[in-house]
Amino acid sequence: MKKLNTTGCQEYNEMKRRTFMKGGAVSLSTLMTAPAWLPRVAFAGSENSNRDIIISVYLRGGADGLTLCTPYAEDRYYELRPSINVPRPDANVPVTEKGVDLDGFFMLPPAMGGVIDGTVGLLPAFQAGDLCIVHACGSHDDTRSHFDAQYFMEIGEPGNGNLDTGWLGRHLLDSAPMDPQAVLRSIGINHALQQTLIGAPQTLPIPNPANFSLSLGGGNLEARLVTLEALYANAMEPLKTSAENTHAVFSLLDSIDFNNYTPEGGAVYPAGGFSRGMEAAAALIKAEAGIEAFALDVGGWDTHVDQGSVGGDMAGNMQGLAETLAAFHADVIASGDHNVTLVVMSEFGRVAWQNGSGGTDHGHGNCMFVMGNNINGGQVLTQWPGLDEVDLYEGQDLAVTIDFRDIL
Repeated sequence: MKKLNTTGCQEYNEMKRRTFMKGGAVSLSTLMTAPAWLPRVAFAGSENSNRDIIISVYLRGGADGLTLCTPYAEDRYYELRPSINVPRPDANVPVTEKGVDLDGFFMLPPAMGGVIDGTVGLLPAFQAGDLCIVHACGSHDDTRSHFDAQYFMEIGEPGNGNLDTGWLGRHLLDSAPMDPQAVLRSIGINHALQQTLIGAPQTLPIPNPANFSLSLGGGNLEARLVTLEALYANAMEPLKTSAENTHAVFSLLDSIDFNNYTPEGGAVYPAGGFSRGMEAAAALIKAEAGIEAFALDVGGWDTHVDQGSVGGDMAGNMQGLAETLAAFHADVIASGDHNVTLVVMSEFGRVAWQNGSGGTDHGHGNCMFVMGNNINGGQVLTQWPGLDEVDLYEGQDLAVTIDFRDIL
């Protein structure tokens, strides 16, 4: 067994700093057009309203797809990972430590299957046909750099270092608004706008829609908006229009009582920033505010040391991810009242074998999760390449047999 890099990933830590800095200063001119503002949140009825709302969830750090959706029927998996594997569904271990079967070949780890402390995992969404897992999927670019791999996937063109716009940003730019009167068309729930949404019209990064404030003068929001209007009432374009749009955005978000939002379908969102962002997205979708796309990030997937597939750090990350997605499924998707498609991806998978520190290093092929009302779910979609050494990419990684862009 090879012993690869067993140290923390300095590039990932540096990348997080650069990602936060890039685009961190958002000016009033971010919103380029001035749609007519409706004082009430009621935008349904547009001729384009049947198009799916897209939610992009990015697992930053290179999430291990061989753990997120485990090929337990392959004995080779257990040979490659003797101490960090997920036990088979029929293993003689407590139910909270073994996987949950999906199709006789793949399984969800216990942290995602909903067998820990009565939590709700992803199995109900899978069984309802609303969840499809795409395996041996990813980018054909061979980089193992977090920064480059994320950039290439988010722009949707591996190897192209000259493109600035994101795949979801171009989708919105090339599509008529679902509602012509919408104040916002997309939100990056983050301090800086994700590359995925760069280029999208009427788009802002908003880290917490429930607490989006205006640091301008004193008093409450209404008083601050009056100050904003006074400052830009006689301004030249585009500043005047941008100020009006800013006023509309704050008024929109202030009109929704995020803090008293009541999920449907018995959904319970867990604690945490990602879950809070997904719950805010649910509230905005149900308010029919005209928002067509959301981008959210989940960090902590760079598992070089002590991966903890069962009962460790990665298991905790997976449980938070699964509980949040399960809550969103019960709250928004299961009813079928709103057309929503959610996609979860990461920049690359991890090396097929564990390293000398009980972790896994930067790999290649991975898996994606797609959830929604209008997908062919209830399956693991794959052209499975196998894990024998002759089948591994560069002799060490899960091969990519499905291009992630075909899924997007």
